[in-house]
Amino acid sequence: MNQTAKLDYLINYLLAENPAYRSVAVPDGEGEKRRLLRSLMNLRPPVEISGEFLAVQDDYLRAETAAKGVAEPRSLTERENGVYLWRGDITLLAADGIVNAANSKMLGCFVPCHGCVDNAIHSAAGVQLRLKCREIMEEQGHDEQAGGVKITPAYNLPSKYVLHTVGPVVSGVPSGMDERLLRSCYVSCMDKAAEYNLKTLAFCCVSTGEFGFPRQRAAEIAVDTVRRYRKNKANAPEVIFDVFGQEDYDIYDRLLGGR
Repeated sequence: MNQTAKLDYLINYLLAENPAYRSVAVPDGEGEKRRLLRSLMNLRPPVEISGEFLAVQDDYLRAETAAKGVAEPRSLTERENGVYLWRGDITLLAADGIVNAANSKMLGCFVPCHGCVDNAIHSAAGVQLRLKCREIMEEQGHDEQAGGVKITPAYNLPSKYVLHTVGPVVSGVPSGMDERLLRSCYVSCMDKAAEYNLKTLAFCCVSTGEFGFPRQRAAEIAVDTVRRYRKNKANAPEVIFDVFGQEDYDIYDRLLGGR
């Protein structure tokens, strides 16, 4: 099957899987079809799925990622010892591990095509990621607390692992506890990366955006925590601060010795 045929197969499979979708019409345009597939994947609960679907999905997602262009950590410019800044889509970064800003349920974002990093990572990784997260959370038996981390395979992402951390939700000025929890997110992820012998770890802007942590202060905490950790830990991973928007890039650029 070519990419178009794979896309049609995946959409039709997911529509047939749920009787509530019987009236959903498949659009003609390629871009609209991609959005429909992502929406169906976002909405799908973590229940088992056929091996045939997974095989087609994996081929499709990997080809889509390859077409967009994978970014290799070795191609990035070092801003200071073992620390990098990159503006781009974290789902295209071939780091050993990438950090996902998850919610306490740890099952990904169920809002179709939502713009959060949690949605982007689950959409590009494939439905296996939600299934693995369900397995981990069922074993744990309770929601994930802020400041901790869980690690999963990255499935169809170019990275090897995804580290899922839950940052604090902030309304207004962050409290001292909010700041300690955010620091804990970074420390927990770097500890887990060291445990798994990951050499490169890419952080998104944890707790900003939907979770409300002010961007400037969140970046200050992130950079300071990473610097302290790398200074004191011999097996600390190299860190990539991955940002998507210009505002975040400018903040990290200044903190890392830019203009």
